[in-house]
Amino acid sequence: MSIHREGRTLLFWLLLILVAVNFGLNRWIPEQETVLNIVLLVSIVLYLLILQFFRNPFVQLPNEEKLVFAPADGKVVVIEETTESEYLNDRRKQVSIFMSPINVHINRSPIAGVVEFFKYHPGKYLVAWHPKSSTENERTTMVLTHKSGVKILVRQIAGALARRIKWYVKEGTPLAQGGEFGFIKFGSRVDVFLPLDAEILVSLEEKTKGGRTPIARLK
Repeated sequence: MSIHREGRTLLFWLLLILVAVNFGLNRWIPEQETVLNIVLLVSIVLYLLILQFFRNPFVQLPNEEKLVFAPADGKVVVIEETTESEYLNDRRKQVSIFMSPINVHINRSPIAGVVEFFKYHPGKYLVAWHPKSSTENERTTMVLTHKSGVKILVRQIAGALARRIKWYVKEGTPLAQGGEFGFIKFGSRVDVFLPLDAEILVSLEEKTKGGRTPIARLK
């Protein structure tokens, strides 16, 4: 287990601030032991909460050409057939995974492939389970092309708390299955648009692990 690069600077400055606050209070009101102990406890709990947001567990990258793996830790909140109208312009099976603030926030490639299309969209910050969050919230759209020719669209979606999406790819970037392609700070949602003949391997409310839980099997 390590700390993700997205959190290192924040955690460094937060630690300095909390140490300075506690040190200053100990110099200013040394006789107020109850207050000092409460502030110290709150500081420790706050730091540990932020620390766990940025944990980066080791993931053994899969190598299963027919399987599609979860792009994120979280819970399956949508399984439905829909029309993808931004790029693929066809009917697809959509699987959406909600990332809560306690989940690992790293986003991983569900298949091995090359980024055929990538676009960032500024937008709103509706709660991630809102029906319009996929089309109105801040988001990114990435289309991966497998060597077999199969295309899968992956969409990062910011939510009410997640106000910063990070991505590490551009058009032409090759990605290993399970390889890291982005990060959503403080949780949110990731949508995956699969071919209609894909066999869904998860069910609603099922918990997933990014790069480790198979969510579908390709034909």
